[in-house]
Amino acid sequence: MSNESRRAARERALELLYEAEAKDTTAGAIIDDLPVTPDQYACLLVVGVDDHRVEIDALLTQYAKGWALDRMPAVDRALLRVATFELLHHPEVPVAVVISEAVELASQFSTDDSSRFVNGVLSAIAKRDD
Repeated sequence: MSNESRRAARERALELLYEAEAKDTTAGAIIDDLPVTPDQYACLLVVGVDDHRVEIDALLTQYAKGWALDRMPAVDRALLRVATFELLHHPEVPVAVVISEAVELASQFSTDDSSRFVNGVLSAIAKRDD
């Protein structure tokens, strides 16, 4: 899979997770209601986040110092979940690529401070000792 298509899949996963949260449903349910199924990697990310939400949210709570999950901007929360899922469950994707893509999406879709915040949280998660 090319870097461009993976980036597009991450962006689509972000949109789907954001929509699911706004509608208080699962991202899987959002995918099921779509007339056209998204890219396979986007679906893998979305379903992976849904399936591993407890584990992902526990790490985000631990490493987002001073930030409760429900106080984060929704876009940041969705981005962090996608990237954390990739860091934990897709070791074939380089850590630097996961973090860089998340930071880029944060700067494109969220607040002025989000890219630094996302970078800091993901870097801490990537460096943690299991």
